[in-house]
Amino acid sequence: MERFFAHPVAHAPGSRFVYNTAATYMQSAIVQKVTGQTVLDYLKPRLFEPLGFEDPQWLASPEGISTGGYGFMARTEEIAKFGQLYLQHGEWNGEQLIPADWIHAATTIQSENGDSLTSDWAQGYGYQFWRSRHNAYRGDGAFGQYSIVLPEQDAVVAITSGVSDMQNVLNLVWDKLLPALQDGSLPEDAAAQQELQSRLAGLTIRMPIGETRADLAADVSGQWYAFPENDRGIDAVSLEFPDDAATLVVRTADEETRTPVGLGAWTTSHGGFNNGIDKFLGVPDDLLIAASGVWTADDVFTIKLVACETPFYSTLEFHFDGDRMELDSRHNVAFGPTQLPQLVGEAAAE
Repeated sequence: MERFFAHPVAHAPGSRFVYNTAATYMQSAIVQKVTGQTVLDYLKPRLFEPLGFEDPQWLASPEGISTGGYGFMARTEEIAKFGQLYLQHGEWNGEQLIPADWIHAATTIQSENGDSLTSDWAQGYGYQFWRSRHNAYRGDGAFGQYSIVLPEQDAVVAITSGVSDMQNVLNLVWDKLLPALQDGSLPEDAAAQQELQSRLAGLTIRMPIGETRADLAADVSGQWYAFPENDRGIDAVSLEFPDDAATLVVRTADEETRTPVGLGAWTTSHGGFNNGIDKFLGVPDDLLIAASGVWTADDVFTIKLVACETPFYSTLEFHFDGDRMELDSRHNVAFGPTQLPQLVGEAAAE
């Protein structure tokens, strides 16, 4: 906290919009100091339980303070409920959970933040809410998490995604969805409803495309490849290909993890290799990981690792060349570079 208050203020207060996640963390710390509860625990009986949230989670600092400005985890349906609460001016099932005056103040412009007609990040800022084009407002989170409230259309749009171009997601809402929102009810259409249900039931995250078998698999199965010292802390890697399955085995200085990999399918497990996603999320390393792998070339095995219930996934490409193996990997989104430095390993005894 001393570092926060010691940080120089570059502009006169009230003269410049600056997005400041650290300030929101300090608000969280203040609530905890005054109430003796984390913001998460404080809000559970007052907000989350009345809305029917199932086990909401909030990342915490090493001091046990809810991070405030990021790291809140909820289901898409729950994000929609939160937007609906604001659309209803803070009322839920006949109970006023949030004062209507506060809803109005929080969602109107308190700070000007630009004059672009095409950017949804230049329409003004309220209290933790962004103003949007088309007289809408929203809460949003990193890499495409949205609760968009459209008062004029009496509608709420909730989106969870993992993208780098967040503006493009909002453009789709304005260009495709908004024109379709009309007054009145649609006539019943059983066929369209069935088609929608079928499509929803069949939704899945895209798997890498390739072959589930390769002649090279038997030659490299169980072979260890050792890496020179690197920033990622990976000492050695082995891929096992027994029958119609695969396992990624990774050694670090502290542990050895085994991650089952579906061949042309998804296989889930806890505590496997997540390519450092836990580090930049600031969460325990026992994430639920879904893994799928295929041979994308005769000498290249590609694995997609999805950190379930987060916006993040990684793609790993293992290039085999005799006793040499090159590991290229990248994240779909990140707060820094998405492409990670290549690691080059040499065949080694177990």
